[in-house]
Amino acid sequence: MEPVKPHAVCIPLPAQGHINPMFKLAKLLHFKGFHITFVHTDFNYHRMLDSRALESLTGSPDFRFETIADGLPSTNPRGIQDLPDLCLSIPVEGLRSFRELIMKLNASTDVPPITRIISDGVMSFTLEVAEEFGIPEMVLFTPSACGMLGYLHYQDLKERGYFPLKDESELNNGFLDTEIDWIPAMKGVRLRDFPAFIRTTNPHDVMFNYNVQAVNNATKAAAVLLNTFDDLEHQVLDAIKTKFNNLFTIGPLSMLHRQLCPTNLDSMESNLWKEDTQCLVWLDKRVPGSVVYVNYGSLVTVTPQQLREFAWGLADSNYQFLWVIRADLVNGCGEEDILSEEFMAAISGRGLLVGWCPQERVLSHPSVGGFLTHCGWNSTIESVCEGVPLICWPFFADQQMNCFYSCREWGIGMEIESDVKRDKVEGLVRELMEGVKGHALRLKAMDWKKKAEAATGPGGSSFNNFDNIVMQLKHK
Repeated sequence: MEPVKPHAVCIPLPAQGHINPMFKLAKLLHFKGFHITFVHTDFNYHRMLDSRALESLTGSPDFRFETIADGLPSTNPRGIQDLPDLCLSIPVEGLRSFRELIMKLNASTDVPPITRIISDGVMSFTLEVAEEFGIPEMVLFTPSACGMLGYLHYQDLKERGYFPLKDESELNNGFLDTEIDWIPAMKGVRLRDFPAFIRTTNPHDVMFNYNVQAVNNATKAAAVLLNTFDDLEHQVLDAIKTKFNNLFTIGPLSMLHRQLCPTNLDSMESNLWKEDTQCLVWLDKRVPGSVVYVNYGSLVTVTPQQLREFAWGLADSNYQFLWVIRADLVNGCGEEDILSEEFMAAISGRGLLVGWCPQERVLSHPSVGGFLTHCGWNSTIESVCEGVPLICWPFFADQQMNCFYSCREWGIGMEIESDVKRDKVEGLVRELMEGVKGHALRLKAMDWKKKAEAATGPGGSSFNNFDNIVMQLKHK
């Protein structure tokens, strides 16, 4: 008889930036011989059916999908403005639904017994179910280590009087520039660099308190996994280990996935949007290092004015660019209502606008020379993997912290103000692509790429940590 496969149940927060790293981890474990149950919300599962991301796995006997309820009505768009509602509903309805799923899997005769639950660090209600059924659980935190350390100090900021803000004026009167000098691993960090959920006058803010609870609950997990590597964030990681001595860096997951997984697993996708792969054909026709890639991620929204300023800044730079503009990117209207015929004529032949794209393949393309990004952690670490320098326009969550470290510590980026202006966009694009500063950023980015390759290669820190995790997962 064949030995029974270990069975890992993987459950991410239902947002693209959380699904992607969890899905890569699931694929890595599947390659290592695990039976995988990957848990989506009902809403996202149907979105993936529409985007055809799941077709490659139809009928796979040992990589299966299950769903839970998120508690939101079907009419809710699940956008960035709906995150507080999700964070109120999913710990209740998701908990109930996840418990029912575990009971169903335990009673099933066609799947192996559940060996481990691997949950997103901000889906901490799953720990209650794991404890109830006696199943060991590990958690994967999808932010950077510096972002996680920021969340770990939320309670300190509250106790020291920095949260909540006393009034709205503190958003703009310089208060956010206050240097926080009592965290040794974060020298030079300002209040504005902390994950942005502190920017409220409401002491009961849902997002602030949800994240405080999540990092506190993670102490109950058998292990805490981070999608980063030791060389990149070693001081921050040392600080986190004072609270979590069971911490393992296993990133960059995209690079570890390429290192370990056979190419026949590449067809397994996790996109909520249908990807436009024709942009790769367009990139093939461009000379090396000549294209600026622009993408604000899966949740960020912009105002019509911000979109116009970005658009004309890119146009006036005279550089070629590939710009991802999601259907729901602009508040209240579509980009076709804002991007004029004059703009489209100005960028004819050198600008390509798409709804979504295979980002890792774009960043690895030789024609891409720079990345204008919201500094979400997936985008940041994927740019590190490819040695691509950044123009950083952080929006919310841990993006401000990623921007601070990219620009001040890692030397791979330049920041653009939230109140974006076209002349600033034009200047930064030119500097990134042809300036002395841009050249220095590119050299530094290539240096980090080599260190990431070393970390994920045989004998590297992330490679060894992943092997250690696999051993733990296979033995109760």
